[in-house]
Amino acid sequence: MIQSIYDKSSYDEIINRIHKLSPVSEKLWGTMNVAQMLAHCKTGMEVALGEKKVKRIFIGYILGPLFKSSFYNEKPFQKNIATAELFKMSGQFNFEAEKESLIKKILQFSEGGPSKCTAAPHGFFGHLTPEQWGIGMYKHLDHHLRQFGV
Repeated sequence: MIQSIYDKSSYDEIINRIHKLSPVSEKLWGTMNVAQMLAHCKTGMEVALGEKKVKRIFIGYILGPLFKSSFYNEKPFQKNIATAELFKMSGQFNFEAEKESLIKKILQFSEGGPSKCTAAPHGFFGHLTPEQWGIGMYKHLDHHLRQFGV
């Protein structure tokens, strides 16, 4: 079964995994520390909610349609995939504040349902349905939680 943030059981699973993180959780791959990862994921949720706008990148017009289904199919995201500039986090972030803020954004997305999802195109993949966004956001969160071993 493909999981989606709109599904209560998938939502609960993600929130429970977030609560297993701590300020000293170590990454298994990548460059972000745990607080930066939480800020990164929060930014992704803000895009899905339409609170942040992402400009469509040129290469996405060409390659996006070829890889679009990877955003919402059953396969987990691969390690060390490219990150758009908006989502690259550097500097210091407060772990507890970022954790709380991410959980609020996930709840807002989940409870808002498909009608509260952005209609703006994804920066790489282009137009996505709210259902595809729900699956993609689950996969994105799952990817980063696996990055930190939870």
